[in-house]
Amino acid sequence: MIFRFKPALLAIFLPALAFSQQKYSNEFLNIGVGSRAFGMSQSVIASSNDVTSAYWNPAGLTRLEGPVQASVMHSEYFAGLARYDYAGMAAAVADNTAVVGFSIVRFAVDDIPDTSELIDADGNINYDRVKSFSAADYAFILSYASNAKKKKVGLHLAEDKLNVNGELQGLRYGGNAKIIHRKVGEYGKSFGFGLDFGIQYLTKNWTFGAMGRDITTTYNSWSYNADKLSTVYASTGNDIPKNSTEITYPRIVLGAAYSTPLSKNFDLTAETNINLTTDGKRNTLVSADPVSADPTIGIEASFKKIAFVRTGVGNIQKSKNFEGKESYQFQPNAGIGIRIKDFSIDYALTDLGNSSDALYSNVFSVRLIFNNQK
Repeated sequence: MIFRFKPALLAIFLPALAFSQQKYSNEFLNIGVGSRAFGMSQSVIASSNDVTSAYWNPAGLTRLEGPVQASVMHSEYFAGLARYDYAGMAAAVADNTAVVGFSIVRFAVDDIPDTSELIDADGNINYDRVKSFSAADYAFILSYASNAKKKKVGLHLAEDKLNVNGELQGLRYGGNAKIIHRKVGEYGKSFGFGLDFGIQYLTKNWTFGAMGRDITTTYNSWSYNADKLSTVYASTGNDIPKNSTEITYPRIVLGAAYSTPLSKNFDLTAETNINLTTDGKRNTLVSADPVSADPTIGIEASFKKIAFVRTGVGNIQKSKNFEGKESYQFQPNAGIGIRIKDFSIDYALTDLGNSSDALYSNVFSVRLIFNNQK
């Protein structure tokens, strides 16, 4: 069978073909990072306290254990068709009174066969002309965080007020500057720039958090290779796409987490988040225009801070069956984690579709603390 790379398929990978400006841009950045967060249905805006906080809420970087942390994650979606990878590192700076971080996120479909040049100018089929390319989305995130008291990270005095986890109470804040790069082989590419800002406020048992993603609105500017596209589009009577812009509107996430010891060896953390989108009516639990609300909830139980069990529910949507009857669907998630000294490995089982489809995906991530004096 000969696979012809047609304009209809190109439209899947060139999201800005149809409109000069459109929303739902950079949706790959809403997937998340870290198996702990996946297991808790992304309910970590308030409780996030490691290197992955650079993605979820940079204010949480101030709660970093050890002077340096690094983490990597890999998962595959749609039966291995798409690959999703993350790597991040964070380190204390400025005499340990602040933390900086750098993260890379990549979502891609690789090895896509391109048979647009399969037939040469003489009408002959030449398989040596078949090439492959990748449709890939990249995000490069630079983070900075500090606490309002300018206390050294991890250093607490006798007069300091600490929460149940031994962390300094009070306000923490952080921000991200991110560069977005999206590329579809030689056909088209885009660049964008965005800013995030987050805060956390710690009390004895409660932690409150707020995260503003793309707070200044992020614009992705697309450019296309007209010469490359002409071989595909012109022969079929389609219009060659023009340079265009995608818009990512601000998103606000609010979170509240409660932590408590259940016994000498067991601890429990429960968190709920509310995702507020500002790009119009969405199919969420609270759907309105221009702001829709999508609540999530997650629970984490730990044994001696060594073994962890997590679960969560999110992505609550209303749907109709073939008879027109409405019902609510949700996305359940679960996960486990093991920590051995300064090395942690986490696993999450996530539902990519609604609860009835059971399209599950396995997500693994590891985390390493360097030069930990604790």
